Amino acid sequence: METKYLLFSKEDGVAFVTIHRPEKGNSLSPAVLDEIGHLFGSLGDMEDVRVVVLTGGEKHFSAGFDLDEIRKLEKASNEAYTALFHRAYRAILFCPQPVICAVGGPAIAGGFDITMMCDIRYASERAKFGQREIALSLTPIMDPLWRIIGLGRAKEVALTGRIYDAWEAERMGYVSRVFPEGELLSSVGKIAKDMAGFDCTCLAETKQLGNLLLDKDLDGAMRIQEWLFRSYIGSQDNHHRIDRLQQELAERRRK
Repeated sequence: METKYLLFSKEDGVAFVTIHRPEKGNSLSPAVLDEIGHLFGSLGDMEDVRVVVLTGGEKHFSAGFDLDEIRKLEKASNEAYTALFHRAYRAILFCPQPVICAVGGPAIAGGFDITMMCDIRYASERAKFGQREIALSLTPIMDPLWRIIGLGRAKEVALTGRIYDAWEAERMGYVSRVFPEGELLSSVGKIAKDMAGFDCTCLAETKQLGNLLLDKDLDGAMRIQEWLFRSYIGSQDNHHRIDRLQQELAERRRK
């Protein structure tokens, strides 16, 4: 699909999606949200894509809601704009492939919400995170935030509207790793390409497993995991990957 505010490329099984509206800090206008929803909705049909990287580049992620657009809204006619947000959120959250978020700059309000919908988050030293909805008299998204950092910390993020730097986000478990400024995209690209070398169905079902288990009791969760593990172990691909791993280990020992 043709896009105006998203840059899209594919390489070695990885789709790179870049929000590209730098003159507005990558703020989320209706057009940007519509493009995100449609593009992520189509990724499941791309058999050559195993992993997705979502970013705003090395300097930006997204400043959040486009305030010029929000000022035009009336309470009685806000349904279409609200639907655009949640369609974009759900398209990322339920994308079949794992989605890695590479945050190079501020991810605020709606921009923060976008990062929340991804499976893994990496950040540059210049990244900042914050749910500023409370300061705009808007209710913030608490789920899946509480599933990522716990309910108590999620309430703090939502109710204070505070801005957190990359290191704080890493300490609270929201960000998996912080990279030096300028090294984010190359570092995340390597991680994504390594992941893309894994079995595509196994990647997708592992992602689904992570979402599914939260709604199960411990016994039900263990049964699902046992069934899924049994469906892979002993397969031809499983044997092939064990052989390859053993060869790599033998080569390392010889060195």
